[in-house]
Amino acid sequence: MPEQITPLSILYLLLHGAGTAVAAVLFLYLLLCRGKAIAPNITPPARLRRWAAALFGIMALAHVWWILFYTYSDDTSSVIYGLLVAIDCMALPPVFVGTLLTMLQDRRRPLWPIVVVMTPCSVIAVLQIALPSIDLTTPNKVYGLILAVAFIIYMVVAVRQYGRWLRDNYADLEYKEVWLTFTLLIGLVLLLMCYEYTDNYVMSTIAHLAGFPLAGLLLWRVETLKDLSSASLTPHSVQTDACLSENPSPKDKASHIGQLLAKHCEDTQLYLQTDLTLSQLSAAVGVNRYYLSQYFTSQGTSYYEYIHDLRIGHFIARYRELAAAHEPIVAQQLARESGYHSYSTFSTAFKRRMHKSVTAWMGEE
Repeated sequence: MPEQITPLSILYLLLHGAGTAVAAVLFLYLLLCRGKAIAPNITPPARLRRWAAALFGIMALAHVWWILFYTYSDDTSSVIYGLLVAIDCMALPPVFVGTLLTMLQDRRRPLWPIVVVMTPCSVIAVLQIALPSIDLTTPNKVYGLILAVAFIIYMVVAVRQYGRWLRDNYADLEYKEVWLTFTLLIGLVLLLMCYEYTDNYVMSTIAHLAGFPLAGLLLWRVETLKDLSSASLTPHSVQTDACLSENPSPKDKASHIGQLLAKHCEDTQLYLQTDLTLSQLSAAVGVNRYYLSQYFTSQGTSYYEYIHDLRIGHFIARYRELAAAHEPIVAQQLARESGYHSYSTFSTAFKRRMHKSVTAWMGEE
């Protein structure tokens, strides 16, 4: 860092202070505030909220100890510098990874591997102080870069798995919401790399500027991510299936499950519930989720396709009713009434089932 005071260095210090304040405020907000400033009607995972609070808290502390270091010491060969680098390596990455993995709600992976792979960075930082004649900074940065690339590849696979899990368990899936997690990952990794691999005011200032929208994006994701693990549905049927408990034949079992689905899902129009999960459906009809999945497979379909077929059928029936009554028809509104909170999701499902777009189908009716 340059020692002389310049307009750019002043801007850097102002941004550094603002970043510290924002991180501290978001830490306190996520940790202590029971209300929600964004999407108050959505209940996000409490676990994600705690992880994000920890991330903002550690970021605020890191801002404080590094600005104090460069203000009073600025000696990158000192023991304090090595210890601060070691603390950074062992504190920030695990919380950073934990926050991102918690967004993938069906993936509770352990964090000990990230602690293990970051330990060499801390050891190398301490050795650099003990062995100043040997340049260990470059190997440490190369190792960190390899870890960043490996984690990005890992997250691509994890996000794809998450998307498949959502498709199997939720009939109304927004892929853009799934991949927003990956977009956030790329931004945060690039931000951390700017801090780690640059030592000039220009790049550090750019990193600080990029940090504000990324913090806002992370807060928005934490506040608007619906908790998919909560059983928010009150079952229509809590009865247990006596027939299934007596090991019936596959044909009788399939027939019985089909009757339960007709009674507790189709007749009651349960399929119109947005974000209806396979677990919630199994609770509603009183059939074990495993048996229900087997039933869909035996019928040559899946839960995802079953719910979409019912919703598309509802849309078509309602469209024809309104058309016969010469009432105004708004496709977007009718899609919402059919159980979709996103018109793009409905449009994709409709085209897959009807082999034509919504607009083309409506023009032919």
